[in-house]
Amino acid sequence: MEIYKGTSAFAGIAIGKIRFYRKGEYQIRQHQADDVKKELKNFDVARRHVMQTLKEEYDRMSEKQMDTADSELDMEPKPLDRIVKVNGENGTNQVLEQAELLGSGSFLRAVQSMITGEKVTAAYAVQTTRDEMQSTFSSLNDPTIKERIHNVSRISSLLLEILGEDENKIDLGEEPVILAADALSLAELMEMDKEKLLGIVTRKGSATSHAAIFAKNMDIPCVTGIGIPQSEEEWEDSIAIIDGYTGTIYLEPDNEVRKEYEIRRKADLVERESLLKLKDKGDITKDGREVGIYANIGSLDDLNSALYYGAKGIGLLRSEFQYLGRENYPGEEELFQAYKKTAETMGDRLVVIRTADLGADKQASYLEIPVETNPLMGNRGIRLSLDRKNLFKTQIRAIYRASWYGNLGMMYPMICSEEEMDEVEALVLEVKEELKAAGVPFKEIRTGIMMETPAAVMIGEELAKRVNFLGIGTNDLTQYTLAMDRQNPLLQKKYDDHHPAILKMIKMIVDAGHAQNCKVCLCGELAADTRLTETFLQMGVDALSVVPACILPVRKALRAVCIAEM
Repeated sequence: MEIYKGTSAFAGIAIGKIRFYRKGEYQIRQHQADDVKKELKNFDVARRHVMQTLKEEYDRMSEKQMDTADSELDMEPKPLDRIVKVNGENGTNQVLEQAELLGSGSFLRAVQSMITGEKVTAAYAVQTTRDEMQSTFSSLNDPTIKERIHNVSRISSLLLEILGEDENKIDLGEEPVILAADALSLAELMEMDKEKLLGIVTRKGSATSHAAIFAKNMDIPCVTGIGIPQSEEEWEDSIAIIDGYTGTIYLEPDNEVRKEYEIRRKADLVERESLLKLKDKGDITKDGREVGIYANIGSLDDLNSALYYGAKGIGLLRSEFQYLGRENYPGEEELFQAYKKTAETMGDRLVVIRTADLGADKQASYLEIPVETNPLMGNRGIRLSLDRKNLFKTQIRAIYRASWYGNLGMMYPMICSEEEMDEVEALVLEVKEELKAAGVPFKEIRTGIMMETPAAVMIGEELAKRVNFLGIGTNDLTQYTLAMDRQNPLLQKKYDDHHPAILKMIKMIVDAGHAQNCKVCLCGELAADTRLTETFLQMGVDALSVVPACILPVRKALRAVCIAEM
């Protein structure tokens, strides 16, 4: 038996077989091809279909632009390596460039080489070649390079539609496993079937990383910062125990330890069953003060958990998850349908949608966010949204349209100034006027600001005048106040979210909000820390919003508090 110590990211006991995830290597194994000639043929068939689509598209565009012999695009195999560009509009030139990539360009050669050299499926070779090209050139600001990346992305999407492979799913096998990895991104976790995950162990990361938060949403024991040996094969298929309470991993446990943890796991389940008795109880202190407990969720899949554990509503819907793990922007209709379903599912209960907090570690290749020296301090949250007003307006329109079907609120992330609020309010007004003009029904919804920076804290009253409520994002507030990257494993022992400065800032936000008749909700991971529940209530916090799995422990702690005796 070997024992490893790390940092607990989410409590719980898991016992099962280890499956090691090695990113690209794992996916290559998952997409290994038995017949290389067949995969080359599949790719060629898909390529010809796409070329025909491009030809038809080119011809339609050419009819509107010119009637010349130059508009002919040859689709025969041999001439594909010699496409003559014409002096037309940008659209026709773009189609010709896409055809050129499929005819004889570097993209074509890279895909064919990967199928042959690594013996993988055509679909996997296409998506991997696309991802590698995007990763290599995404940081360059040359318009020609950006155009090339766009063209690669488009022909890849067309090819994958024909090849018919689900590229957004990571197969963990038939039986549930404990997943071990060097590190896990949000996008990777979103591609996994949570029913197949018993627990998660990572070499890198921290208890407050977004991947760890997502694991909490899935109610899965998680330990980070484990000294996994470089010879990872030692772990593959081994039986392991995760003690998510102490951050300990037992590899190939002896019978005595195995028996002890089987008993503890059963006791853990009994404790959870006991907590379930609080599902339908009110969020009321011993002396009768009502403090709402809401749920933080990242997707529609979390709605059932929020309702199951008796959440008063959704205090934080992290809408950026709708932008991750995909190849293009979600459209207004897609966002509207998701928000509408959320509103209808929750009924009269409040649902607060935080507008997309993209950037930093929440990225997707199609967003083409330039590489930054310090992305945590860079163009993220509301800054990115205001830079990309079409993206922002699309989301605001979807939220207002969905407001007709329930009780929605909208909250803005990373606000640092009143000037940013000026821009936000102008866009919201523009959206509402457009919806009125189009006869689209919507409700006047409550708005809020996510207080996540010392700058926002210091102008708390000024910001509170402009909205109906304030949310406190303790994860970012802590790292910006302490000037520590919360995902840096070297700082885990120094990163203190109980630091007196953090608690003083929370109190300042509560006071600023109440001075302007704003309700204040604590939304960060700290809200689930039951050691501080009494402290938060004493400060005057009006509501707590936590991941669904933490609702009942927090409710139990809240119901034991008597504020009148403080």
